[in-house]
Amino acid sequence: MPEPLTPAQLAARSGLSVPSLHHYEREGLISAARTGGNQRRYAPDTLRRLAFIRAAARVGVPLAEIREALSTLRGARPPSAQDWAALSATWRDTLNARIDTLTRLRDDLEGCIACGCLSLDRCALHNPGDRVGRTLPGGSQLLGDR
Repeated sequence: MPEPLTPAQLAARSGLSVPSLHHYEREGLISAARTGGNQRRYAPDTLRRLAFIRAAARVGVPLAEIREALSTLRGARPPSAQDWAALSATWRDTLNARIDTLTRLRDDLEGCIACGCLSLDRCALHNPGDRVGRTLPGGSQLLGDR
């Protein structure tokens, strides 16, 4: 059986800092056993959990959703390739919606660069449908300003 890893060893092998490991532990994403001297020791398969956490976080999945996904694994075992396929499929629609929103924002931004009007009906980024023009004719404002 492989030896448990100290926080420094796990940090070095995972590319994370020790405070990040402690944060993930507080968030319930990973767990550590304690030695007689109350020092943390991580099971070697924690590396696979960390890889899963980092991959999900990198694509924008919130830690709460990652924790929920990991809680579906029996006995806090490390996720397998099949687990990743199933769990990532549940996140696909959300990620696609985010991509669509960001693409639309990027495209709207290209049409607004150096415009400065913020109240014309064609300003889809700051004033979609010229809503400012309907409430403040001739006015110009940033989102949220009144």
